[in-house]
Order: sequence, then structure tokens, then C-alpha cells
Amino acid sequence: MEYIINAITGAVKIILSLDSEFLGIVFTSLRISLTSTFLAAVLGIPFGLWVGTGKFKGKNFLQAVLNTLMSLPTVVVGLTLYSFLSRKGPLGNLGILFTPTAMVIGQLILAFPIIAAFTAAGTKNLGEVPLVAARLLGANKFRSSLLFFNEAKLIIITSTLAGFGRVFAEVGVSMMLGGNIRFYTRNITTAIALETSRGEFALGIALGIVLISVAFLVNIAVFQFQRRKS
Repeated sequence: MEYIINAITGAVKIILSLDSEFLGIVFTSLRISLTSTFLAAVLGIPFGLWVGTGKFKGKNFLQAVLNTLMSLPTVVVGLTLYSFLSRKGPLGNLGILFTPTAMVIGQLILAFPIIAAFTAAGTKNLGEVPLVAARLLGANKFRSSLLFFNEAKLIIITSTLAGFGRVFAEVGVSMMLGGNIRFYTRNITTAIALETSRGEFALGIALGIVLISVAFLVNIAVFQFQRRKS
């Protein structure tokens, strides 16, 4: 029990002292996760809007595929991309394995189906009511589209936050594609795994506190947006 108390005390000291390695790991996690989430949102939101509001054959099947991909195992994504990006892989000449770029690509693949599926489901339930109402009031196509996006903004924000929450806490992609390189690709989850295996719990607990705090804030934000929406 004493070693747990000592580890927690050490973790508090690391956080309060703003240890450089601790801050570097946190900023690496935030930078990579925010970048991948942004790119996933740029791709996933228009795709989700198309799936949710479009009328085409195979729409339900495509929605089912997106829902299935939401639970895509991170190690499967990591293994697949590793096989493509390794020296013997077809994209090995790019030389991006064990770099933040590879981690961003892996996390983008994880976040995309979540953002797209949530956006599609939300806008499908929203329907065309705002567009029809706007056109009945004489609004042109541009203003009707602005009204629709205003009605859908909470759905889009919630979808994006859910995507960020997915990638910020993942470990499989980060470990396999980033290599856990100190001061370069080591993020919160990979650092926790490393420190635990070494028996150095103070830094791991400090990082765990940050991870839980960010996850908690994301969930609170999602809950607040959903409550405002209802």
C-alpha cells in the first residue's frame, strides 16, 4: 500500500512542478489527436451529411457499415497500416512509420467512422424540416443551407467530440505506428504502458490523471450539447 501512496504523491508533484517530460508527452497527445480529429471531421462530416440526408440505394447498408467500423479494434488498424508502411510494405518508401504522421493517419481512420456515423444518424433524424420551412418562407438555397447547418451544428459538434474521445485514449495505433519514441511519438497512453512495465508508477499515474480528466471533460461536453439539442 505504501508504494501506491508514494506513487500518487509523486504524480501530484510531477503535475504541480510542470515537469518538462510530462508536459511534452501531454502536448504530443493533444497535437496528434487534435490533428487527426480535425482531418477526420473535414472528411467525416460531409460524408455523414450525405449519408444522413441523401436518398440513394444502399443507404441503410452504408449506415450499417459505418456503425460497424465505429468499434474497429485499434490493433487491427495498427497492424494493417504497419504492414503497408513498413520497409517491405507497398508504402514503405514514404518513410513515415514511427512518426507522428503515421499516428495521425491511424487515428484518422479510427475517428472517421464515428464522426460520419453520428452525423448521419443525427441528420437523418433531423430530416428536411428546416429546409422545407425555410423554402416556404421564401429563403433561397444558400440561406436554406445555412439554416440547416445551424440546426445540425450541435450534432456536428457532438460527433467531433466523440471522435476526439475515441482517439485520445487509444493505445494500439500509437504504439504500433509511433513506436513510443521519447520526445517524438510518445503520447499519454504509450507512456503509461511503458512506465507501468518499468515499475515507475508516478509518471504513469500523473498521465492517467490527465487522460481521465480530458475524457471526463469530453463526456461532459457531449452530454451538455446533447441536452441542449433535446
